[in-house]
Amino acid sequence: MLRIGLFLATNMAILAVISVVFSLLGFEGILAENGVDLNLQALLVMSAVIGFSGSFISLLMSKWLAKRSMGVHLIEETDGTTERWLVSTIRQQAQTAGIGMPEVGIFESPQPNAFATGASRNNALVAVSTGLLQKMNRGEVEAVLGHEVSHVANGDMITMALIQGVVNTFVVFLARLVGFFVDRVLLKNDRGLGIGYYLTSFIAQIFLSILASMIVMWFSRRREFRADAGGAALAGNTQMISALAALGGAEEGEAAELPDQMAGFGISGKIGSLFSSHPPIEDRIAALKESQQQ
Repeated sequence: MLRIGLFLATNMAILAVISVVFSLLGFEGILAENGVDLNLQALLVMSAVIGFSGSFISLLMSKWLAKRSMGVHLIEETDGTTERWLVSTIRQQAQTAGIGMPEVGIFESPQPNAFATGASRNNALVAVSTGLLQKMNRGEVEAVLGHEVSHVANGDMITMALIQGVVNTFVVFLARLVGFFVDRVLLKNDRGLGIGYYLTSFIAQIFLSILASMIVMWFSRRREFRADAGGAALAGNTQMISALAALGGAEEGEAAELPDQMAGFGISGKIGSLFSSHPPIEDRIAALKESQQQ
């Protein structure tokens, strides 16, 4: 969830900034070519530029942002027994998965948590919380590490960036269409783009972004099942199930809350599964048990 929360929050912020910059530079004048005409082809191209720019800038910034926002301490010298074991385990898993050695880090949090992020399979970061190391045995931690390494090996961050880029494109495109309709049809403005266009487009973009996040979260939930299977392949099915069961128990207690640094990216459970980046723990365990029987 940390990985997805960072990516989505950064993407939305960059998308908003790029939209404002394009407006200030006058690029949205293409919407009112010849004073009244709407150039749909030009609008779609502009929407794609804005949408994919926000998505890929978020991807490129993901590792840096994760380090800064989570206070990740990179393991550069493996003097401690636990740190040495972490680096050794991730190196072995990375070699098995066929990816470059990720950076390895630890961040302070009483909650058991971990994330992987990075712009490519060979330029990634895997970080675990102090709570994870304290509350799980080594077999369970190994499974969690395998899950995160599988995210990197599967190219999930790139996949999510592409999906987010497509979704962003349609959000920007449809928001501008709504704004143009309100400005030209409802408000009868024929003197270029007026305040009705800019205000309506802004509101529509926020609303459509919320709906679009449901699509992105659906894809995210699908990727979690695949990462669980990858973690099971790297650390053993039994250990992966045990790790998920431990996380499920933690979610019922204090570990249900995200670290303070990530609280703004969290979605309350009351909203429902449509906005959840991860499937229910019981569904993930059931999928692993079913694969074990096959």
